[in-house]
Amino acid sequence: VMDQKCNTFSRCSSQSLDSVAKATVHRNGYRPCCHGDTSNLMEASCLELALEGERLCKAGDFKGGTAFFEAAVQVGTEDLKTLSAIYSQLGNAYFYLKEYGKALEYHKHDLTLARTIGDRIGEGKASGNLGNTLKVLGRFDEAVVCCQRHLDISQEQGDKVGEARALYNIGNVCHAKGKQQLWGCTQEPGDLPPDVRDTLRRATGFYEMNLCLVKELGDRAAQGRAYGNLGNTHYLLGNFVEAIKFHRQRLSIAKEFGDKAAERRAYSNLGNALIFLGQFNTATEYYRKTLQLSRQLRDQVMEAQACYSLGNTFTLLQQYERAIDYHLKHLYIAQELTDRVGEGRACWSLGNAYVSLGNHKQALHYARKHLDICKEIGDRNGELTARMNVEQLMEALGVNESDLSPSSSEFEMQGNTEILVNNITHFQGIRDGLCLCRTRLRCLSFLFQKLGRDPSDEDCFFDLLSKFQSSRMDDQRCHLDEPQNGDNGEGSANSMPSLNEMIDPAITTSPQTEELFDLIASSQSRRLDDQRVNVGNLPGLRITHNNLGHLVGEGDHQEPSDDFFNMLIKCQSSRIDDQRCSPPEAGPHAPTVPDEDFFSLIQRVQAKRMDEQRVQLPDDQDSPQSPDPEPPGGFSS
Repeated sequence: VMDQKCNTFSRCSSQSLDSVAKATVHRNGYRPCCHGDTSNLMEASCLELALEGERLCKAGDFKGGTAFFEAAVQVGTEDLKTLSAIYSQLGNAYFYLKEYGKALEYHKHDLTLARTIGDRIGEGKASGNLGNTLKVLGRFDEAVVCCQRHLDISQEQGDKVGEARALYNIGNVCHAKGKQQLWGCTQEPGDLPPDVRDTLRRATGFYEMNLCLVKELGDRAAQGRAYGNLGNTHYLLGNFVEAIKFHRQRLSIAKEFGDKAAERRAYSNLGNALIFLGQFNTATEYYRKTLQLSRQLRDQVMEAQACYSLGNTFTLLQQYERAIDYHLKHLYIAQELTDRVGEGRACWSLGNAYVSLGNHKQALHYARKHLDICKEIGDRNGELTARMNVEQLMEALGVNESDLSPSSSEFEMQGNTEILVNNITHFQGIRDGLCLCRTRLRCLSFLFQKLGRDPSDEDCFFDLLSKFQSSRMDDQRCHLDEPQNGDNGEGSANSMPSLNEMIDPAITTSPQTEELFDLIASSQSRRLDDQRVNVGNLPGLRITHNNLGHLVGEGDHQEPSDDFFNMLIKCQSSRIDDQRCSPPEAGPHAPTVPDEDFFSLIQRVQAKRMDEQRVQLPDDQDSPQSPDPEPPGGFSS
């Protein structure tokens, strides 16, 4: 698992809204909650809403924060710096809520606005945020281009902090890309395809450059993240000794800061690497500490993963009773979290352990449960393995399918559980709707308080609504050209040539009407251009005389550079993949099972040790031959 920054919101790539608000107050000469004309009131309300949204997000209430930010966008502002900060904060908040489509939309708005007003630092930070979001969406090539843009701008502006972040982000993209390419590979650890190895080595190169820079800056927290990610990447490359060295440094810095979550990750990563070095007893100590910290943090998913790892490690140590204890704990948590894949894996592990103890009856019970779950989730490979295991155990016990009947209480419980889950889902929908209404009421109440009015005052509500919605009506009106040089409207109208003067009489009498349409189109082209605005699609932007020069004037004569076209080509190259057949979809997500399939790793690396755990099933008395050796734990692999 990547050792990500714990607080993406604090990494926000735009100015703090508090500093933007102070600058706006100083520049425009009003206080955010003052009573004045409508434009000042709306500007102040936008700032107040945005500041409240920022406060809620910093407190961890991202749903409430996004509601206030969206309300600020609805009110709108003419201050471009404020709007850029709101876009960036909204994008980060939606990223936290895992609504990556909306996060991408607002980071794109932020990038567009930063380029329009010539804010190079803001452009670089917006590009970095876009890169992070594209990485999560699996669009790695586009993500690298955006992060590289962030790096180039930071180096151009001499921004060392931005440069360090950009290097870290590019490393993350390469690591995620390499890890995705590893899915489905059957190579031995460290024996990687050349393209995967190159990608992961690129990741280590960027992490090492990031580490050098943050050491120069004296940022210990960033050093810890770099050490953790270097350990993760060397682990994937099969450099387990190097991985352990970096994870121990990560653990030391996590303890220095009291970062329990990072400490838990470091212990887990150390245990994983030690497994491949055959140091199982030391690995169990690290996994126990992982379990202890997961319980302190009340993280059930990580607690289940720690139990899974401990169960498998005790299986390697041939301590099957202790292995069963941890696999049962994993099973209970997986059932509580409705992780059917995790339940199936726990049942498979329990079956292996009971076979090793010679308890074939209990092993058959869990093997049948494993088979049922595989059928339910559509896991064909798991179903074949489970079916073969059931057949072997039935043969060993001398029973037939007809002798085995499902427990009625078990099915009854499953039915009741299904009803309970449906009811919970229904009530969750009602709860979410109530939360949304409550958040909207908080926004209105917040505005009433800033205006010094009673929230129960009906006139106050409609007055506020009309002021905030008035500007939206203007968007539907056509703007007439203003008279120049003191001419009145009539003079301007008379100065325009009439249609009869513009059209050649010979054409009007011609039956070829297409020429007439071409003439009308050419004569009206200038007036169509007058109605266009370069950045009119930016939500929350109120275009005024104060900011029109920034939006239109600066960009009128700029031609795209070669760098822009090169970046565009790189970004669009990955869209060719949309025309290709997609690979088979991955199986269902199993949150309580670690990313690496522990059993497949064990089978490849510890094959000889697994032979010692095999148990011979009873021979047929009539047959003198010994049965063929069984797969690990008496099960087919």
